[in-house]
Amino acid sequence: MDWKTFQALLSGVNKYSTAFGRVWLSVVFVFRVMVYVVAAERVWGDEQKDFDCNTKQPGCANVCYDFFFPISHIRLWALQLIFVTCPSFMVVMHVAYRDDRERKHKAKFGLETTLYSNTGKKHGGLWWTYLTSLFVKTGIEVAFLYILHKIYDSFYLPRLVKCEVSPCPNQVDCYIGHPTEKKVFTYFMVGASALCIILNICEIIYLISKRVARCVNKVKRSHRHIDMPEQDNLFNHSTLPVSQQERKDYKDKPPSFKSVATSQVHRLRLEDKIHASAPNLSLCE
Repeated sequence: MDWKTFQALLSGVNKYSTAFGRVWLSVVFVFRVMVYVVAAERVWGDEQKDFDCNTKQPGCANVCYDFFFPISHIRLWALQLIFVTCPSFMVVMHVAYRDDRERKHKAKFGLETTLYSNTGKKHGGLWWTYLTSLFVKTGIEVAFLYILHKIYDSFYLPRLVKCEVSPCPNQVDCYIGHPTEKKVFTYFMVGASALCIILNICEIIYLISKRVARCVNKVKRSHRHIDMPEQDNLFNHSTLPVSQQERKDYKDKPPSFKSVATSQVHRLRLEDKIHASAPNLSLCE
């Protein structure tokens, strides 16, 4: 496997990731890919040669090894790294799709018109793509940890295993090569995988909370714009004459409750005076 090409492909994901995503990518390369390439492959190597059984029965050692190691740790981790990083390419492909749409739109309507302010900004469909990739990565990590736990019994590697599988003549003892060293690397890779799961969950919470906060602020702004015209109409429904300066001052700084109450009292008094003077006018006529 060419890990350099793999790293070059994933480096494009870093441009569209959040802070948690960049930390996740660093953990994958430093604590998983580098450890896998530099040390883990050499520790396991051809582990079947180091699997010794106390019998010379032809085929017994091979069958016992396949029974206790149906999937090699090193190959399982390679599959895990490939499957875990593949969802990140969904984001890169979505951004490439946006770039292509933007290019076609500009070619059709001119360079001044744009579809997206920033094709790599996580809004709309790209936000959902990014969130879906996080859920898929987390599910893959959990699935591989469960498989490893199910096959190898709590990630534990014993020094001695007893085998009774045919064609072994009876119960034979088989010994695993470098069990302590393999156990250390197993726990290290499991811990790195658990750390990646925690980072994915933190990033999911961060994206959702940020989206909710943006929606709440948008609703508050819309309510504020709705309430302001209602306050402006107070002067239109009032029977009192209002000067242009007072109207301008009101728009700049809305009146307090006390000033509104005072204006209402003044309007009521003016109406009472008008009604009181109405009979006198009729008598004069």
